[in-house]
Amino acid sequence: MKENLIKIRNIVNRFLYKNIAKPIFFHIDPEKMHDGMIFFGKLLGSNFITRSLTSIAFNYSNKKLEQNLLGIKFKNPIGLAAGFDKDADISKILPSVGFSYEEVGSITGESSEGNPKPRLWRLKKSEGLIVYYGLKSKGCERIEKKLRGKKFEIPIGINIAKTNSQQTVNKEAGINDYVKAFSTLKNTGDYITINISCPNTFGGQLFTKAEDLDDLLTKIEKIPCDKPIFLKLTPDLNTKELGDIINVCDNHQIDGFICTNLSKDRTNADVKKYLKDADIKKVGGISGRPIKNLSTKLIKYTYQKTKGKYIIIGCGGVFSAEDAYEKIKAGASLIQLITGMIFEGPQLISEINQGLVTLLKKDGYKNISQAVGVNAPFNNLVQK
Repeated sequence: MKENLIKIRNIVNRFLYKNIAKPIFFHIDPEKMHDGMIFFGKLLGSNFITRSLTSIAFNYSNKKLEQNLLGIKFKNPIGLAAGFDKDADISKILPSVGFSYEEVGSITGESSEGNPKPRLWRLKKSEGLIVYYGLKSKGCERIEKKLRGKKFEIPIGINIAKTNSQQTVNKEAGINDYVKAFSTLKNTGDYITINISCPNTFGGQLFTKAEDLDDLLTKIEKIPCDKPIFLKLTPDLNTKELGDIINVCDNHQIDGFICTNLSKDRTNADVKKYLKDADIKKVGGISGRPIKNLSTKLIKYTYQKTKGKYIIIGCGGVFSAEDAYEKIKAGASLIQLITGMIFEGPQLISEINQGLVTLLKKDGYKNISQAVGVNAPFNNLVQK
């Protein structure tokens, strides 16, 4: 009975979003709309009454979705990816929407206004976004002060990145910037993600090169930290580049990977077949439906290559329970999203989680963890 009522609630919410809210939202400048949603989310999270009402409207839970990973309890596998709540403003409302965890940031060593506007575009036909924010951040010291001593209902990941500045283009300067952010935020949140894959910054993705990544991780692991550490990867890596990164991580204190960030490669066949919009910007990284397959391939290769050694968080093109389940069966223990929610509505989190329970029952699994990697056998490594 409860499951049926939630399905009806989700159908109503979907209808209202798709037919009323979304047409209005999509006539507003994307960055202004994003800023408005952050303000509204912060308002909803400010008191018990609005949090409770939001939970009634959107939340869903089921024990089949619970996992304990790296000492952290996740009520379900769906989290909010870094890039939406850049400065940790809406953490209080996210549990009511149904998210089981959030990744804040990216947070950089120094404050940065990011790239000039406009820097966010919707790909309405392709169901994606082009993001060119350039790591807009208030800086690690302000965010640490803001979060110091706060308790959260859900696990919080801290995503750190190199400040978008000409001053950090040099490798040593870039490493020092990461080190500052890491050391400042090491006692904040439940896990830390080192983002080496932002496509929109001065100097490019320097630390996707194995030798440079090794130097970065060597410096970072000198800083005592008892939290799990993830590495966020670009979907534009080839098999050799990914293999080299994994080999480096095998020699350092890395617990998992986030697969993946935005893609900047407009020539990739998996991306091109989804790009239907006439005006594709030359700058910025692509999110959403166009990178769905790229992300899943990277998850599967990483899971097979490492024989399940690392926890993988799947991110990119998740618009349904089936999309999430595909990534889970490819090797992801957790899922992150942003773009799917923008195109489908906030009820998507509940739809995915309820849909995952149905898919688990169909396959005879008692817990989501049993489905992780079932489509990625170690003895059948497929080249990306």
